[in-house]
Amino acid sequence: MPATYILGIESSCDETAAAVVRSGEKLVSNVVASQIATHQPYGGVVPELASREHLRAIVPVVRQALAEAGQTYQSVDALAVTRGPGLAGSLLVGISYAKALAFALDKPLIAVNHLEGHIHAVLLEERQKGNRELNFPVLALVVSGGHTHLYLARQSGGGWSYENIGHTRDDAAGEAFDKVAKLLGLGYPGGPIIDKLSTHGDPGAVKFPPSQIKHADRKEQGKPAKSHTPRFDFSYSGIKTAVLRYVETHGMKNSIDARRRRLTAIAKPGLDDYLAVCDKPVLDLVASFQRAMVTDLIEKTLSAARAYDVATLFVTGGVAANAELRRSFERDSSQEGLPVYFPSRSLSTDNAAMIAAAAYPKFLLREFAPLDFSAEASLLLR
Repeated sequence: MPATYILGIESSCDETAAAVVRSGEKLVSNVVASQIATHQPYGGVVPELASREHLRAIVPVVRQALAEAGQTYQSVDALAVTRGPGLAGSLLVGISYAKALAFALDKPLIAVNHLEGHIHAVLLEERQKGNRELNFPVLALVVSGGHTHLYLARQSGGGWSYENIGHTRDDAAGEAFDKVAKLLGLGYPGGPIIDKLSTHGDPGAVKFPPSQIKHADRKEQGKPAKSHTPRFDFSYSGIKTAVLRYVETHGMKNSIDARRRRLTAIAKPGLDDYLAVCDKPVLDLVASFQRAMVTDLIEKTLSAARAYDVATLFVTGGVAANAELRRSFERDSSQEGLPVYFPSRSLSTDNAAMIAAAAYPKFLLREFAPLDFSAEASLLLR
């Protein structure tokens, strides 16, 4: 069949993105406008500021994506946009713009779940490499600043279905990285900073106990029990609290305050700047925290893979860019004879290429969205 060009739009959190993907497997253009500088002074994403930044960026970002792809508004075959989950205000910016374009151009509009987009980022990468063979069932770990989920992914009739077999009960993994970095005066976003600093510390210096989930998930109360379905949930509020207690008992507050002041005075601090303000105890703490996080993510994911006898493993989302997580997953999954696939680092974080790629199967099935749909901040993936 002829090539299909889909313009994807993503605005679920703090990155405004647009991309053009051909037939779900060829990345033609991918433009991302980051808001890190806007949110850095606050140590995290401020929803109202995020919405305003999306309003400023969305038109030039879409125009740039089309220009780099050699396409026009009229030449693309369909539009795709993130419906949720995410920040309601941010989602509405992308959805409103996509609706306006679809109406004005008389083009089909496809609504995409952000989490499904992360899964299809892996598929997009593999198809670009020429890898079209995929053994099922697939277990996908979607791990990012707002999400830590395990999905069994299946393909049937040209479409995809997903079964959630695990999720975080509280903080997502990326949230834990950001909050610990903020606590230690390392700035925002915390994941990349901790990843770089961890190689300079001793990951065995501080012993963090593994998370233990002893109570039922409050989110499942009132729902029919699924005793036949094993679950593999995560919890990261405990390790965040453990880092706080360590800081308090080891008298690290003054050094943290000094570090925060010195880094705030530097416009764009680099690794050498961070190392200059981090002593050995904090480097050891950072390395130990990251090791505990990586170990928990891998152990639970591989336990789920064994329980469900999966054939393929995907690891995707912003935290999938973590170097130690990648190395450890590749090592441990190979020992179990389980192939593991990651997106490239540029497609691990939020982007619109993954949205356009996930939209392609829906385009073939003509699963188009009505123009009266709205954002769903807590949209589930099924």
